[in-house]
Amino acid sequence: MLVMGVMHVAGVELAAVIRQLRAELSEALTDSAGERLRFRLGPVEMSLTVTVGREATPGAKIRFWVVEAGAEAKLSREAVQEIKLVLTPEDMQAPVGPDGRAPAPLIKGSAIEGER
Repeated sequence: MLVMGVMHVAGVELAAVIRQLRAELSEALTDSAGERLRFRLGPVEMSLTVTVGREATPGAKIRFWVVEAGAEAKLSREAVQEIKLVLTPEDMQAPVGPDGRAPAPLIKGSAIEGER
């Protein structure tokens, strides 16, 4: 829970969201081993509603919190921001090509209900 003045916001730290995304992509990469059909992973775009805050302790870091669905209605428009992140995944264990970069990972994951 983030404290901003007297406002309390239920949310998830942005770092935790990115950590979970990395775990999901890693799982899909592992699941794709031996599959005939795989998908090349390109830039990953995330559009999030966040609020920014800092704890009241000296030297506290500024943190970005992803607002949970429905919580935005409780906050003023000035308290939340829409951000878009574009992440380009790189496999740090893949061999480096002639251009000095590793090729994009090939992934395949199980379909999730409602996914397009």
